[in-house]
Amino acid sequence: MGSLATDPGFIDSDVYLRLGLIIEGKRLKKPPTVLSRLSSSLERSLLLNHDNILLQSPDSATLFDGRSPPEISISHYLDRIFKYSCCSPSCFVIAHIYIDHFLHKTRAHLKPLNVHRLIITSVMLAAKVFDDRYFNNAYYARVGGVSTRELNRLEMELLFTLDFKLQVDPQTFHTHCCQLEKQNSDGFQIEWPIKDACRANKETWQKRTPESVCSQTTAR
Repeated sequence: MGSLATDPGFIDSDVYLRLGLIIEGKRLKKPPTVLSRLSSSLERSLLLNHDNILLQSPDSATLFDGRSPPEISISHYLDRIFKYSCCSPSCFVIAHIYIDHFLHKTRAHLKPLNVHRLIITSVMLAAKVFDDRYFNNAYYARVGGVSTRELNRLEMELLFTLDFKLQVDPQTFHTHCCQLEKQNSDGFQIEWPIKDACRANKETWQKRTPESVCSQTTAR
């Protein structure tokens, strides 16, 4: 399946090129700009939601809420997913759309306890829907620092919350691309100095590669 960024029926090549969604050649040598813009957008949302989170009751928690936030920053987390998942850059725009829809439907707030799990689950679903080739859940779980069982549960939760409506029309895709392009490319670089929620030493976890763990799945 072709990327929405290269859809001949609706293309704004300038925006897509600036975000790094149109790839010239087989593989990007560095992370595309869309990752830094997405990181900036998510970090900004965390800051804006800070006061609302403090007023939330424990009953407002979703399945995506962990016990404590991971120490890895959003920016480094996105870079890690891109490096090891080999998904198309457009998947990160799609993931942003899925996250927005999930938060709207559940009336939940983006917060340090749920942002990483929402990212890995949304990117994985986007790759399954829009990429011709993608890795299986066990591989994505290793990349994202969660167990396969947990990621399976998160996937089902996201699917049912979105009513399995995962297709994104070109206009919606373009709108989100324009929104992301307006984000500060430098981001906020928020680091959460809390115990690692990924069940491993931070330095070891960030350097660990998942290639030897899981097999790749091809979608036809």
